[in-house]
Formats: sequence, structure tokens, C-alpha cells
Amino acid sequence: MLKDIKNDFNSLKNPEKAKKLAGFFKTGKGEYGYGDNFLGIIVPEQRKLAKKYPNLSLEDLQELLSSNIHEYRLTSLFILISKYKKADSEKEKIFNFYLKNTKNINNWDLVDLSAPNIVGHYLFEKDRKILYKLAKSDNLWEKRIAVLSTFYFIKYNQFDDSLKISEILLKDEHDLIHKAVGWMLREIGKRNLSIEEEFLKKYYKQMPRTMLRYAIEKFPEAKRQFYLKK
Repeated sequence: MLKDIKNDFNSLKNPEKAKKLAGFFKTGKGEYGYGDNFLGIIVPEQRKLAKKYPNLSLEDLQELLSSNIHEYRLTSLFILISKYKKADSEKEKIFNFYLKNTKNINNWDLVDLSAPNIVGHYLFEKDRKILYKLAKSDNLWEKRIAVLSTFYFIKYNQFDDSLKISEILLKDEHDLIHKAVGWMLREIGKRNLSIEEEFLKKYYKQMPRTMLRYAIEKFPEAKRQFYLKK
């Protein structure tokens, strides 16, 4: 089955599209996606492959996740999420499998797709201390997993972990963390503006500019300017 899906990947590859994706996902030397390779397969086609091969084993998914080919990893995560949603007794096993593979979930689309749906869902009624460990990691993607996992909690009006992790990441230097934190603050504001503004009024003067802009993106212009004139 693993050979079959690889053959399907090969039949769908598009070198011209692959070049564009390599640029979009910053794969140049010194950039965050360095070493990531693309086949040039669009996401809808990858979703179709995930539906075609829902029964790939965790061992097979491990091989795909360990690849430097981006589409292999993304499609494997589509399959893993589907397995997680259908699983009853194996949710913990899939959650642990995910955490063992954080080094392979190493671009923003991979994190954003999977972290809320696996990590956030699994931890919803459990101890969430692992998120704080990830937030304090030296690994960019583990930090993004930490904050994006809380998106699941936000959807149920649970904001505390998002806010605490945002505090931990306030001084992070990476643009992708600034965007992720600002995005989660904006999502909180959609549900409870006063809670978002309480956080902003405490920290907006020290927040990185990108983080602040993401957080206040939906504010009326006058209020945006209030926060931007720090």
C-alpha cells in the first residue's frame, strides 16, 4: 500500500508548481523551510490521496512523515487526523505518535492543520502541561504546536492556556510565532473582546509589531491606531 501511494504521488507531481511552492514555503538556505522538498501537488489532490489510503499503518505513516518531501508529510497528517477522529481506544497512541514526530511536523501548514485537531482535541479534558513544555522548547515548530493546539480550546471559550502560552512567547524572535500568537489572540477577541483587550492593554507596548497587528486586525480603525501608536 505504501508503494501504491508513492506511485500516485509520482504520477501527480508538477515540477513548475514545485518551484513556486519551494519559494512560498521559504526553503532557501537559512530560511525556516530549508531542506523541504516539493513535488508540486495541490492540497485538494493530497486530500483525495488521504481518502484513498485511510488504512495506512502508523509504520507506513512514519515513513512518510520522515521524508523530506512536503506532500508526503502533509498527506500523512491528513490520514493521521482521520484515524484519530475515528479511533476510540487508540487516541492516546496516535497522540503519542504525533508528539514523537514533532521534528517532522516542521512547516506552518503542517502544524496549523494538525495541532488543534490532534493535540488540542486530546488534551481538552486532560492535563495540559505538555503544551507549556512545548512552548518553552528551542524548536520553532514545537512552539507553534503549543499555541496552535489551544485553538481547539478557544472554540469552546476556554482562553486561559492560550493567554498563558502567549505570555511565554511574547519575546520570541520568530515571525511565525508572532503571527501564531496574534492569530490566537484575535480568535479570542472574536468570542470575548474584553478578555483580548485586557491582555493587550497589559502587553501591547512590548509585543512584537507583527503579533500586535495580527491581534488587532479586525478592530475598528480608531482602536487599531490606539494600539499601534505605542
